[in-house]
Amino acid sequence: MEKLFTVIDETATWLQEELKCSYLEAVAETGENIFHEEILQEEVSELLKKRLKKAYESISLHDWKNEHIRKALQLAMLKGMKEYVQPHHQMTPDAVSVFIGYLVDEFTKTYFSLSLLDPAIGTGNLMTAVLNQLTNKKVRSYGADVDDLLLKLAYVSANLQQHEIQLFHQDSLKPLFIEPVDVVVCDLPIGYYPDDENAKSFRLHAKSGHSYAHYLFIEQSIRYTKEGGYLFFLVPNTLFTSDESKDLHALIKEETFIQGLLQLPLSMFKNEAAAKSIFILQKKGTYAKAPKQTLLAQLPSFSNKQAMQAMVLKLEQWLKENRS
Repeated sequence: MEKLFTVIDETATWLQEELKCSYLEAVAETGENIFHEEILQEEVSELLKKRLKKAYESISLHDWKNEHIRKALQLAMLKGMKEYVQPHHQMTPDAVSVFIGYLVDEFTKTYFSLSLLDPAIGTGNLMTAVLNQLTNKKVRSYGADVDDLLLKLAYVSANLQQHEIQLFHQDSLKPLFIEPVDVVVCDLPIGYYPDDENAKSFRLHAKSGHSYAHYLFIEQSIRYTKEGGYLFFLVPNTLFTSDESKDLHALIKEETFIQGLLQLPLSMFKNEAAAKSIFILQKKGTYAKAPKQTLLAQLPSFSNKQAMQAMVLKLEQWLKENRS
């Protein structure tokens, strides 16, 4: 993986200097080159073309598993994110993405095929981490994001990992041109939604001022989930502490069954105010029913293998006793 990252990083740095673009844009450009096995930037010098060709020839994607490709790209994207000032577009921590993939696989054990949506797909890291866990299922995947550069990175990442994902460059809180899906995964964008007029089409819009984007994303996700489908959100621990949270709570209670709330270890976050949890819902439907007991847990550190194994056993036992 380090070798692959080194090639992506070096070639992106060369392209960044030559094309006078950002490092993230250059990662997308070099990813395209690697996927197509040719240098697509006609404007670069012959000398650079030779250097790029030599670097690309030193690797073969067939030598790496999808998770290695995803992690190498993730490292490059994380490096680029430091100069890309979009605080609501922080990448989902790697261990969390993989764990959400595990949860999706466990909750959909009986599915032979499923449809999957990430309405705030960003660079596609969470989505591809989940897809890499679902190798035993046929999956139709959809992602949307308003940021064209992040969406291009998601496109490149999907191509290099050979995942078919239908991507939409749009405001995800406007109508999506997809049928309802079996599963939604989303690292909720936290903050205010600037389009007050469009917000009025949501039950959770603010009575005055801007609405919370993360509230609207939950409502939109529920809209685009099939009856009995599952939703896996990464939410702030403060989700239900605002004045408007009673409306959110009412919507969730009306439309879904809360399956679980798994609090991530506080050690993952710079401060307690930024801490997050994995919130698992099931949309109500003919064959959906509330669990006998909601799964509530404080997750141990992901690096503590023994504690994580104990947590996984607890989770598997809960699924046996509670899954619809």
